[in-house]
Amino acid sequence: MTCYDRRDVGLLLLRLGTGGALFAHGAQKLFGWFGGHGLEGTGQFMESIGYAPGKPSAAAAGLAEAGGGALLALGLATPAAGAAAAGAMAGAAALHAPNGFFAQGGGLEHPAGLGLTAAGLAVTGPGRLSLDHALGHTLDRTWMVPTALAVTAAATAAVITARSRRLRAREEGAQEALFEE
Repeated sequence: MTCYDRRDVGLLLLRLGTGGALFAHGAQKLFGWFGGHGLEGTGQFMESIGYAPGKPSAAAAGLAEAGGGALLALGLATPAAGAAAAGAMAGAAALHAPNGFFAQGGGLEHPAGLGLTAAGLAVTGPGRLSLDHALGHTLDRTWMVPTALAVTAAATAAVITARSRRLRAREEGAQEALFEE
């Protein structure tokens, strides 16, 4: 029988807490669980804040959060799960950044914390109390970590850049409409 050390227990706790919170947020978007608005309502909100098209954006965010969170909690495909969740949280942090850091002011504190923890788990691995370990790390190879993080970073940068362009165009259109009146 293998004796698990503090590191394994600590990683399990980080995975369960972070993965559980991410899963709940994703389930709000996808299914309307836990007081969420489901795909329709979340899609409308996503459209209003510049993530377009709204419904596919809500589905992508919800899948990255719920799927990445569930996989992190299980310790399965940890590099991809952590990267997906970190990407979703980077998109959320970009939304909250204009409000500063602290959550009580609508800041990026919560999504940044979840995203950094998810990325940290992708890098460190799930520990021995995980499905990845039980399966011989078939879905948790060393090369997968930089690959998953790089692909997610590129996709996230493209999505956030497109949102910024949409918001700028929307703002310029609103200012032009003011001058026409």
